[in-house]
Amino acid sequence: MPTFEAPDGARLSYRLEGYGEPVLCLPGGPMRASAYLGDLGGLSAHRRLVILDLRGTGDSQPPEEDAGYRCDRQVADVEALRVHLGLERVDVLAHSAAGDLGLLYALAHPDRVRTLVLVTARMRALGIEFTGEHLQEAAVLRSGEPWFEAGMRGYANLLNGSTAEEDWGAVMPFFYGRWSERARAHAAAGVEQSNEHAAALFSPPEAFDPEVGRAAVASWGVPVLLLAGELDGGPRPRVATEAARLFDDARTVVQPGGGHFPWLDDPAFFSEAVAGFLDR
Repeated sequence: MPTFEAPDGARLSYRLEGYGEPVLCLPGGPMRASAYLGDLGGLSAHRRLVILDLRGTGDSQPPEEDAGYRCDRQVADVEALRVHLGLERVDVLAHSAAGDLGLLYALAHPDRVRTLVLVTARMRALGIEFTGEHLQEAAVLRSGEPWFEAGMRGYANLLNGSTAEEDWGAVMPFFYGRWSERARAHAAAGVEQSNEHAAALFSPPEAFDPEVGRAAVASWGVPVLLLAGELDGGPRPRVATEAARLFDDARTVVQPGGGHFPWLDDPAFFSEAVAGFLDR
C-alpha cells in the first residue's frame, strides 16, 4: 500500500481502487481499518477511490500520544493526503463515525472540498446524535427475522451497560439489510480490523462546536449527499432528511432495504446513487 507523511512525521497508508477522478474515502468504525469498505459496491468502476487508513489502523502508524486519535486532530492527516495527491480540490466520502471527520475537514477547508458524501454517517459536528431510541425504532422493522428476538435481548442488555461479546454478536444483524453469509463474514472481520482503544478516543465532546458548524454549513457552498439506509438506525432516514436542511446545498437518498453498510446490500443502487451525485 502507498504511504505519505503526516504533519508530525508519521507514515500513514492508503489504498487505491479503480480509475477516474479521485474520491478521498474515510472509514468509520470508529477507527476501523479501511479494508471493510472494499471497493464500495463497485463505485471504483466510476471513480478512483483513495481509501485512507486512519492513524493506528491498517498499515498506518499510531500517534505518539493518545490525543492524536481525536477526529479533530486527524483533520490535518486528511489535508496532508490531499496535498500528497496533488489535488487542488477533492471529493470526500465519509462512512459512519467518519462523518464527524469528514465534516470537520470540510469545515476547516471548504475551499478544498468539491463535494461531501456522507454514507450512513454520524454528524456530531452539527450537534446531531443517533440515539438508542433511533436504533430501536429501526430494530422493530426487522421483527420478521429469525434472529429478531435474540437481537432485541442483546440491545436491551447493551443499553443496560453490558459489554458481553454475545450481546454484540446478537445485535450485529440489525446493521445489515440482509444477514447473508457475506454480511456475517463482514461483521466477523470487524474485531481484528478495529482499534478499540482509539475508538474510545475518537470523538470527545470537546472536538466539536455544533453552533459554529451549523452556521458554517448554512452558507459554505459545498454540495452534500446524505445517503441513509431504509433499515438503518444511524441515521434513521428522517434524521438524515432533517440534517440535510442544515446545509445550503444538500440532497438525501434513502436506499431501499439498506442497512448501515448499504454497498453490501445493493451494490448497484449504492454505486449509481453516489456516482450520479458526483457526476451531476
